[in-house]
Amino acid sequence: MILVIGDIIVDDFVLGDVSRISPEAPVPVVHVEKVERRLGGSANVIRNLHALDQKSAMFGVVGDDEPGIWVHSRLAELNAAHEGVITQLGGRPTAIKTRVIARHQQVVRFDKEWTTPLSKDVQVTLLHHLKKQLHHARSVILSDYAKGVLTPDFLQNIIASLQGKIIAIDPKPVHTEAYANATFITPNLHEAADMAVMDAINKNAHVELIARKLHAKLRLKYVLITRSERGMTLFDGGICHHIPTAARDVYDVTGAGDTVIAVFTACLSRGNDPLLAAQTANKAAGVVVGKVGTATANWQEIEAY
Repeated sequence: MILVIGDIIVDDFVLGDVSRISPEAPVPVVHVEKVERRLGGSANVIRNLHALDQKSAMFGVVGDDEPGIWVHSRLAELNAAHEGVITQLGGRPTAIKTRVIARHQQVVRFDKEWTTPLSKDVQVTLLHHLKKQLHHARSVILSDYAKGVLTPDFLQNIIASLQGKIIAIDPKPVHTEAYANATFITPNLHEAADMAVMDAINKNAHVELIARKLHAKLRLKYVLITRSERGMTLFDGGICHHIPTAARDVYDVTGAGDTVIAVFTACLSRGNDPLLAAQTANKAAGVVVGKVGTATANWQEIEAY
């Protein structure tokens, strides 16, 4: 089992077409054809693990509202344990990102969220639920969207309690120091550069310097940096591997980072070496960016790619 803790977001997609500009303002008029709802944020990692036939458990918070009820229901449909998803009373809503998409292009996005850090009491409850599941798990993914769940102190408490497990982190630069002693991080190039306090230059030699600096600074085992059209760079503690992009068509990069960390962690959990795990995650990213919205890739799609 792989445990996932982080910021749960609901992704709503308003899909349609544009054929004219509004007479009221110079904005496109989207004729809505359908509306879709998907698990997003750290919960999108659960969707990706489910696509890989990987058992999982989700830990985080939702609001006492209809989207929060839907999150629990959807996690149950995916056979993901969700006792560790706490319903917050007293005004904190479930985070929602609504994207309006026309002809595979995002027209606008609007967010409803509360980024205030969780109270210590809620953090203690989350950690309690997490520890109860640890004996079932080899790996834990900390999916940090900087929405208030994974504060620096909480991150360090979690990492300290997980020694002996694979600790995977999808990071945010604002919390860099708190990721020390994890197994690996999966930042994109701009995040990695910010974390290393270096320029985001997308050249192999420079990215290698960033990876080596983060590896030493945070005492990690691996650093996996996603580089958009340049693919990925994996530093395994000895050698830097530059992996060319597998993407053929790019329609939507939404959620691709969730796919990368899910596949990389799943591969390591089943005993793959880090280079094979990174190459497989790279193929999975190529699959999902060729789809619209927060998408997933299964083993058959990855192998066929």
